[in-house]
Amino acid sequence: MNAHSLSPVRVAKALDSSLETGLSSSRARARLEKDGYNKLDSKKNSNIIICFFKQFANLMVIILLIATVISFVTAVYDGEGNYAEPIIILLIVILNAIVGVVQENRAERALAELQKLASPSATVIRDGKKQKIPAEELVRGDLIVLKAGDMIPADGRLVSAVGFRTRESSLTGESAPCEKSAAKILPERTPLAELENMVLSSTVAVSGHATAIVTQTGMDTQVGKIAKMLNDESAPQTPLQKRLAAAGRVLGIGAVAICGVIFLLGILRRSPVMESFMLSVSLAVAAIPEGLPMIVTVVLSMGVQKMAKRNAIVRNLTAVEALGSATVICSDKTGTLTQNIMSVTKLRSAEGELALNCEKARKLLNLAALCCNSTVTGNGSKRTVTGEPTENAIVSAAQDHPESQRSDAPVRRLAEIPFTSERKLMTVVCRPGSDLIQVTKGAPDVLLKKCTKYDKNGIAVPLTPGISNSVMSCNNNLADDALRVIAVAYRKLSSAGDMAEKELTFLGLIGMTDPPRKEALPAVETCKEAGIIPVMITGDHIVTAKAIAKKLKISDENSTAVTGSEIDGMSDDELKRCTETCRVFARVTPEHKMRIVKAFQSRGMTAAMTGDGVNDAPALKTADIGCAMGKSGTDVAKGAADIILTDDNFATIVNAVAMGRGIYDNIKKVIHFLLSCNIGEILVILVSTLIGMPAPLLPVQLLWVNLVTDALPAMALGVEKLDSDIMRRKPIPRSESLFAHGLGVNIVLEGIFMGAITLLAYTVGLYILGGLNVARTMAFATLSLSEIVHANNVRSERSLFKIGLFSNKKMLAANLICTTMQIAVIALPALDPVFGTVLLNRTQWLAVAALSLLPLAVFETEKAAKSIKLRRGKSR
Repeated sequence: MNAHSLSPVRVAKALDSSLETGLSSSRARARLEKDGYNKLDSKKNSNIIICFFKQFANLMVIILLIATVISFVTAVYDGEGNYAEPIIILLIVILNAIVGVVQENRAERALAELQKLASPSATVIRDGKKQKIPAEELVRGDLIVLKAGDMIPADGRLVSAVGFRTRESSLTGESAPCEKSAAKILPERTPLAELENMVLSSTVAVSGHATAIVTQTGMDTQVGKIAKMLNDESAPQTPLQKRLAAAGRVLGIGAVAICGVIFLLGILRRSPVMESFMLSVSLAVAAIPEGLPMIVTVVLSMGVQKMAKRNAIVRNLTAVEALGSATVICSDKTGTLTQNIMSVTKLRSAEGELALNCEKARKLLNLAALCCNSTVTGNGSKRTVTGEPTENAIVSAAQDHPESQRSDAPVRRLAEIPFTSERKLMTVVCRPGSDLIQVTKGAPDVLLKKCTKYDKNGIAVPLTPGISNSVMSCNNNLADDALRVIAVAYRKLSSAGDMAEKELTFLGLIGMTDPPRKEALPAVETCKEAGIIPVMITGDHIVTAKAIAKKLKISDENSTAVTGSEIDGMSDDELKRCTETCRVFARVTPEHKMRIVKAFQSRGMTAAMTGDGVNDAPALKTADIGCAMGKSGTDVAKGAADIILTDDNFATIVNAVAMGRGIYDNIKKVIHFLLSCNIGEILVILVSTLIGMPAPLLPVQLLWVNLVTDALPAMALGVEKLDSDIMRRKPIPRSESLFAHGLGVNIVLEGIFMGAITLLAYTVGLYILGGLNVARTMAFATLSLSEIVHANNVRSERSLFKIGLFSNKKMLAANLICTTMQIAVIALPALDPVFGTVLLNRTQWLAVAALSLLPLAVFETEKAAKSIKLRRGKSR
């Protein structure tokens, strides 16, 4: 039933209710049993045990678990009780799962916050008697009584309304209070933001009083539909999750293949089965970067801490990188790009524009303030104005620019005709001084018809058609600039009984707007420079939206704007094409917002969505990255978002984008470092096996290198400073591999080099300097120390000496700690049985040191050659 397109009488008849006495108690009870309580369904949270085991649904983790089992079986078979390897691997996997469970924080809270929005009680007429009942017991057909300050407990059709307005910005995006009228009957396809004869659950009454008949409760209300979308909509994987998953599959499949080859070679050579198993375990350990998931998590966590200091709280770790990959930011207007506070920006008299601080402007503002119901508490910076936003703006402006001759004594209101949407006027009678005066404010086109004179330097002179047309022309210009315009007139009286809305003296026009945030324009410009498309999505009027978008340079002469009604007539393919040029979407519903976000995503774009209202929550969750406002944002929006901006500053998004890109760069450095090292380890084991040499490295030695001497430098790479040009780059395409732009080739070549010098150390130790145990110890030391050196190579594509050896203090600390630990493992006799090492003499250590420093010399030479080539290219 489209209640807005029916009269109250027909709605009551359809719901078997009465507009005078409401429902009977017995009928209400029966309907409650049939329809259920007026509350939102909650989605069951995932069991923590299920969440924990979900962390193991990863190919790399599964292979590690298999390696753990093989290692355990090997330890049992050998009978030596060497369970260190399987225990270490298992602890790593479990720790990684625990971190995943702790950080997994999706939008389940959103529904709980939606439930908090429900009004705890409601005033209802049943059996002809007014009574207060719990809001959750309301049913369709109930007659509810509403007044200013009430939260609307259910969707309903207005039966009567006197000066009734509701604030629906959190649901529809409309910044100004909505005027309501019971008398209107609207078309069936009327947009949500224009349902003037309806009240909507979870919105707030800001003025007047009304009665309404409940038409929908619980999950059938408009806010209930949002709750259902939050239940139904799953959050997408971020680009980093997808890339890491792809890399994990490649590494896992490669590890299994290599292990299989080595095992078969062992069988063909008639090696003992368990020896072949042990060799396969060594390869599995070498091939898979066990610490990668945990190190990436730690790097992201460190980035999150930095972002929190810059007013961006991250609720989902991998979302940090996703924001850095964003190609489009779909931003709500009200409260996100604008301040969500109406303020007076333009004043006009019949003779032209007025400066805000001139005496005529002061008279206009102060008379208009007399005709407002807002209340003021406190003074100066502690001043608080409470009431309807339009009136708050007028009262605030009057307080800022008081009349020079005004008395500080309070002005008593003697009579009032309240505002109604039918009249579009409000009138009061006051005595500000010795004179009795009537002040009327309202819609300019209506008020001007009630005027016969206009104020010219304090004197009332006849209002001619020419002056009247000039005033209306000014009104139209102000409206075109997205200003809400209020006209003000007055009339001197001899007694309050003479009050009448006629023969008035026109005083002036007041233009108000919800101004853009000061930081929004530079933030938008930076986004464009970074290759990110800013898009405005709002429930507000298209004229207002276009004007704000133009001021903020979101739209230009080449872009378009569409309304929600137009979107309704579009197929998904048509909407997808529309997003190519459209930069403003106005008068949209939550469903529209989701469709718009998905349309951008269907074009292969990484979509970010910012917002603060209840109506933004589904799109926040659907987007690749959702950003909610912390101060003005509803709990629902915060619950569905990935990032919360604590200062409600659009510019914070720009900082978050830069940091997201920096974190992604650093994660690539971590992957670059770890994989090149792992390839070197694989080659050491593989080549030695193929040529029939004894295993150069033991599984426990490989674990030590991967999880201790590699881990700290890798984490230090994660805190490298941002490149200065990071916001002048284009966003990373969604489909781009982690190994694009030659990174994969570099990783392989560097891995071959690392493997070669380790094999060289092993060969020198085996045939020249000592024997098998010495060779293994030299290979172990060379591999570990050369990887520590290599971590410094990966810090930047520029020379290490140009960016500064000591510019990353954490890397310096990691170098010292890991080098000390590696030397201790070899030098301390007590650890020899654990790691299979022996003490090295001075000659052996000098050979290890020389080979370990080779990567620095080779890669610095390569960087210098590239730099010379680049300079020559530019000079040409």
